[in-house]
Amino acid sequence: MKKSSNVVWHEGIVSREEREANRGHRGAIIWFTGLSGSGKSTLANAVEHRLFADGCFTYLLDGDNVRHGLNGDLGFSPEDRTENIRRIGEVAKLFVDAGAIVLTAFISPYREDRDRIRRTIAKAGDFIEVFVECPLEVCEDRDPKGLYAKARAGEIPEFTGISAPYEAPEAAEVVVDTSELTVQEAAERVMEYLRAGGYLHDADAED
Repeated sequence: MKKSSNVVWHEGIVSREEREANRGHRGAIIWFTGLSGSGKSTLANAVEHRLFADGCFTYLLDGDNVRHGLNGDLGFSPEDRTENIRRIGEVAKLFVDAGAIVLTAFISPYREDRDRIRRTIAKAGDFIEVFVECPLEVCEDRDPKGLYAKARAGEIPEFTGISAPYEAPEAAEVVVDTSELTVQEAAERVMEYLRAGGYLHDADAED
């Protein structure tokens, strides 16, 4: 529940449209969602690297990194997971207003939490959901952080995919199966969507 009172939103002199014109591309949230070990962070980093190399103003918000600071007070209960995603959504919206392409790599297991961010953004198309699909058994085989092994041993309660649910997107803008695609192939799928949607520089859109 909102606790702030007597606060008024102040519009800045510089508009989002002016910032985007200055940057030469549209601002947007690219929201990578999927199970732990599906390759969200790896893919998000690959896409950001390509966008940055093309001269785009970008920033990557990664789940573990954000929990070191901004969301360090949150656990992994359903309520805390929802608050975690709410805060990230608000931060991401500020980046979009700054004219940035902000990439987020979070499990974000609840469909309603992701859809709530989509509903509260300023413009249609600002929220690009990328479902990083990967079978659970493949994620477990990868287990880059050793989390699945701990979850199976009962050392990590409420672990997504094992003892807590993951609700896959029903209509994601981009779906990539990282058990079948290389990182670069998956990154190209995202880039193709951005070029086709007119998010990037004119020169990129003509490639």
